[in-house]
Amino acid sequence: MSGTAPSPATTAAPSPAGRSVTVIGLGPMGQAMAGAFLDRGYEVTLWNRTPSRADGLVARGATLATSVEEALRANELVVLSLIDYATMHTVLGQAEDALSGRVVVNLSSDTPRKTEEGARWVTERGAAFLAGGVTSPPSGIGDPASYTFYSGPSEPLERHRATLETLTQVEYLGEDPSRAALMYQIGMTMFWTSLLSYWQAIALANAHGLKAADILSHAVTTMSANREFFGFYADRIDAGNHAGDVDRLAMGTASAEHVLHTMEDSGVDTTLPKAVLELFERGMASGRAAESVSSLVEEIRAQGAGRSA
Repeated sequence: MSGTAPSPATTAAPSPAGRSVTVIGLGPMGQAMAGAFLDRGYEVTLWNRTPSRADGLVARGATLATSVEEALRANELVVLSLIDYATMHTVLGQAEDALSGRVVVNLSSDTPRKTEEGARWVTERGAAFLAGGVTSPPSGIGDPASYTFYSGPSEPLERHRATLETLTQVEYLGEDPSRAALMYQIGMTMFWTSLLSYWQAIALANAHGLKAADILSHAVTTMSANREFFGFYADRIDAGNHAGDVDRLAMGTASAEHVLHTMEDSGVDTTLPKAVLELFERGMASGRAAESVSSLVEEIRAQGAGRSA
């Protein structure tokens, strides 16, 4: 690949089997992706707003493009690792004419709606678009056990599957470009809430003279038990069955109150437990006291529908 951008008239897209890729965005995730490609012998072209972030990768054999246009024209496959879709528009908007004929794989996080809008914007400029949701931290890139959700047209995905599998396993979710973002955000919904609950538990332990290491084994056991709860409730929720034969919202509300009062008595921040109790109390006010705690799904759905109406 030349260090000078060729003119559009003479640019030929690399063959589908070519082992070359452009990576735009060199935060920790982009660095890990570019490094994984280099490890597997790919020719890698880079672009980043701060060029110095590419120094280590260039030392390993990558080519640093001097412009977004040069980076786009270098390869058919272009992988984006940016903060969000607004950044994608800002970056790719510098060289819209160079998008034609490219396969743009956006592995940036954002909402399903913005992903769908972004897919339309890219395809209107002549490129194929694949959205991705990476479920691994940067340290998991290149690990065969890691996986990424992809959605969008199947043909370019299959054409570049081997290259994308250099990063993680490929889990294809279908043609709807927003589906990968949706599945990713579903995971993040659980991840951040679970992690916050762990920080909350550590703060409570610290307030009583215990360290994080003192509660680690109990915390892991408690979180691991959720696997059984997930499976148990999934079928019942899908069937609309919130019978209070196993648990009741009234009992859960009392437990949530005990958690909140424990935090208050311990002098620990109560933002999270107050939010939990508020949701339980809303379910109680809706007449769900004798139903399962799973009936809060209906309460959450109703709140969402009310805001979007």
